[in-house]
Amino acid sequence: MPGSLPNLRVAIVHYWFMGYAGGERVVAALAEMFPQADLFALMADPRALTPELSAHRLTTSFLQKIPGNRRWYRHLLPLQPIALEQLDVSGYDLILSSESGPAKGVISPAHACHICYCHSPMRYLWDMYHEYRQNMGPVMRAFFSATAHYIRMWDLASAARVDHFVANSFNVAARIRKHYRRESSVIHPPATITDACVADRTEDYYLVVSRLIDYKRVDLAIAACKRLGRRLRIVGDGDQYKQLRKLAGPGIEFLGYLREPDLHTCYAHCRALLFPGEEDFGIVPVEAQSFGRPVIAYGRGGALETVIGQSADDYFLPEKSTGVFFSEQTPESVADAIHLFESAEAKFDPNFIHASAQRFDLSRFKSNMHDLIGQCLEEHRDGTEPFMRGQTVSTPVPQNVA
Repeated sequence: MPGSLPNLRVAIVHYWFMGYAGGERVVAALAEMFPQADLFALMADPRALTPELSAHRLTTSFLQKIPGNRRWYRHLLPLQPIALEQLDVSGYDLILSSESGPAKGVISPAHACHICYCHSPMRYLWDMYHEYRQNMGPVMRAFFSATAHYIRMWDLASAARVDHFVANSFNVAARIRKHYRRESSVIHPPATITDACVADRTEDYYLVVSRLIDYKRVDLAIAACKRLGRRLRIVGDGDQYKQLRKLAGPGIEFLGYLREPDLHTCYAHCRALLFPGEEDFGIVPVEAQSFGRPVIAYGRGGALETVIGQSADDYFLPEKSTGVFFSEQTPESVADAIHLFESAEAKFDPNFIHASAQRFDLSRFKSNMHDLIGQCLEEHRDGTEPFMRGQTVSTPVPQNVA
């Protein structure tokens, strides 16, 4: 790390290490920036840690000792605030919390600067509370309803422990403002695009890359492709696997979890990526675009910040586009967007799409985070209040790519 940051005592607090997705990628990038950092988490599955993360000292909470925590960790929500507050970060100068589950609620000393990189305020407490609640059984619903109110109050109170919020998208910055009444900087998370290249040919299939869970709405992609008779390949696994298999018809393949080389091949050769869910940011559309492939996405949430396109309702595309949006989460709306894409498929420029994804390169994330952390530390030492001001760090959409 350049500048005056290497000598800091740094703690990186992540909610849990139970898989490797967007949140863990951000932690990995921060850990690369600060090789001296120690990691803290409520719970961790050693199999979810990359060799690079395993090289850092990791401290977990007492929840790590609960039998079956790897399977039931999300159901331990009522215990998570007290477990988090037992993590001792008093010996650090800089605390970087990675928030989607509870992480920002650690109790930090007055001399330390606490910066929270927020992937989203906890969705099951705020924006998607009623959806999560409706999908629970009667006993779990009653328990969740009785405890969520108190966890929500703790979550709001713990926001005051943060000196500066960083949002992973403008979409999340709006949620932070709504739920916590705090301003935030916007720094998009890094995507794995280093090895991406534009293939010289594509194949006749659409692609979904997703965990197979309810709010990802993979069912919409299946229904639309089944209706249109289009081939669809689905990469990922999850609780809805059996249910989605029953919906599928001929030409719809479930590939399960794929390692990066095979996943990259799927990205590079698909006609387009289908992205039917609403995400806080959404790494998958960026990865698809890094291979020069267009995205057909639901026109809400983070996709509006990563995909350059027009709604299927308008029946035309900008001169330079990286995808198409649909406005309703229905099979009909997805099918209309597929039709619009196919009517203009030849107009999509793979090289332009590939170039537009470079906005989310790892090196850019590190540079933006380095600058922001340096500014926050300086303001913290001066006794000013950086958390009262928001600062946006973003990259303009390329208008002309050679």
